[in-house]
Amino acid sequence: MFESLQEKLELALKKFRGQNKITEENISEALREIRRSLIEADVNINVAKEFVESVKQKAIGTEVRGKLLPEQLIVKIIYDALVETMGSKNAELMFSPQPPTVILVAGLQGSGKTTFCGKLARSLRKKGRQPLLVACDIHRPAAILQLKQLGEQVNVSVFSEDGKSAVEIAQDALIYARKFARDVVIVDTAGRLTIDEEMMKEVADIAAAVKPTETLFVCDAMIGQDAVTTARAFHERLSLTGVVLTKLDGDTRGGAALSVLKVVGKPIKFVGTGEKLDNLEPFYPERIASRIVGMGDILTLVEKAEQEFDQKEAEALEEKIRKNQFTFDDFLTQLRTIRKMGSLRDLLGMLPGMDKAMKNVNIDDKAFSKVEAIILSMTPKERSAPKIINGSRRIRIAKGSGTSVQDVNKLLKQFEEMQKLMKSVALGKRSKFLPNLPFGVGGKRK
Repeated sequence: MFESLQEKLELALKKFRGQNKITEENISEALREIRRSLIEADVNINVAKEFVESVKQKAIGTEVRGKLLPEQLIVKIIYDALVETMGSKNAELMFSPQPPTVILVAGLQGSGKTTFCGKLARSLRKKGRQPLLVACDIHRPAAILQLKQLGEQVNVSVFSEDGKSAVEIAQDALIYARKFARDVVIVDTAGRLTIDEEMMKEVADIAAAVKPTETLFVCDAMIGQDAVTTARAFHERLSLTGVVLTKLDGDTRGGAALSVLKVVGKPIKFVGTGEKLDNLEPFYPERIASRIVGMGDILTLVEKAEQEFDQKEAEALEEKIRKNQFTFDDFLTQLRTIRKMGSLRDLLGMLPGMDKAMKNVNIDDKAFSKVEAIILSMTPKERSAPKIINGSRRIRIAKGSGTSVQDVNKLLKQFEEMQKLMKSVALGKRSKFLPNLPFGVGGKRK
């Protein structure tokens, strides 16, 4: 996410290395590169121009004090400008004081609109809400079926009716929600391949009938400026309250994320970071800005961990580590928990400097499956006491897991190093052991 923009900004900032102070001459040269990198990232040209001017005004005349380098000061100024461009803070969902809260979801066909409805329902349900999904895309039967399948996966009811208009279905859904105590109604509307009057009128009529608290426009971040242009067209008809960017995990250049607020005038509320139903995140401008300037995103990483790790289990694991009783069963549990958090490359990319460090490293999440297969091929006794695994046992484990004896040997060696590291940490010592992630999960140089 935003890797290309990050690389280009880094090249622009090299202009300040070796400089003692910020001058109009050296800032102008760097800003030309920054402006070019923003436009190449498909940022709206007016937004790029305003951004560069803002950085210039803040940089020129700013005194570099103490041990702070001009390059470091510029990074801070660019970070602040990025946050300002995308919005100063996270724009949270609004809820009606009188339930149900109605969330109208609009967007073009193929933007991920219906999937977003399922993701949002799952997220709200995890927070204690009682959502209801409403199938108002009556022009595409497959959309209704898809929404029902998503509803089953997230354990949320889906309201649909045959032989009625989209407006009537939305109105009846509100009656149903009040009767069965559903406090959030998520209305999935029809999408088209392009903006057309028939679609816009239908969505506008639904909005007039159910008076939504939130009207969210879902757009594909990979189409760049077209996404922003389409969002503006919808806003003119629907008075949007927010935008959702999907497919931010793909080959997106970042232009849509940096342009939406300035062009449409409405904040990004959510971003889709994958196809799985848990791949939905609130949009935090300061965290995205931090990643763009290469400072990582520790807060999101911590939140992902908090969602998956059970506090009591964590305390029990800590006690095992202190007593040097960490087993392959414990390792397998932690491995599965990490996999739930998402792609390993994405997780490591949230650590400061790791995007750059992993640039030429191939990270294969399938390596997790190989490790899991090896552990599951061990007997319970072997998992708790791996030292008993002799040559014949290693051959058996390799055959059972579909791997080689060398693979088994490598995992056993790495597990032994990991135990030594954990023991030294528990004793408060510095260790020479740094565990490698199994089977090149840490990557091989390309």
